[in-house]
Amino acid sequence: MEHLKELPLLQVTAEMLMVSSEKVAHVQLNNPIEHALLILVKSGYSAVPVLDMQYKFQGIVGKNTILNEILGLERFELEKLSSVTVEDVMTSDIPCLRKSDPFLTCLKALMDHTFVCVVNANGYFDGIVTRRAVLKQLNKYIHVNKALFNENVDEK
Repeated sequence: MEHLKELPLLQVTAEMLMVSSEKVAHVQLNNPIEHALLILVKSGYSAVPVLDMQYKFQGIVGKNTILNEILGLERFELEKLSSVTVEDVMTSDIPCLRKSDPFLTCLKALMDHTFVCVVNANGYFDGIVTRRAVLKQLNKYIHVNKALFNENVDEK
């Protein structure tokens, strides 16, 4: 197992897997949840990053969170869509990555999330790493190194 530390896969960083911030749909803290829901529905995403006015990462907001906010006992309270802000319903306690984080850190962060935001040392949003990107990289590595995996299976 010592040879695993020298594998190219473990040299992959979050920056290599990242979708840059310019290509990522996002909302801002002061947006009404109506705007966030429109962005989510139009983009097809289940959640998007939340940024402040300076483009610093603050959290994420998702469709389920918004729908739970407007769900009353007997009906959807649609009037809340324009009066409640993203800041009121977003989730802020989630993991983040740095561009320099190694592949295994990305993999661990994505176990419970479909994407994880990448931020710099000052908290500015750099982009996202998706579970799909990590799985594609892992799949590629396994297919290129089939012999290594067959060898390890035979050792057991």
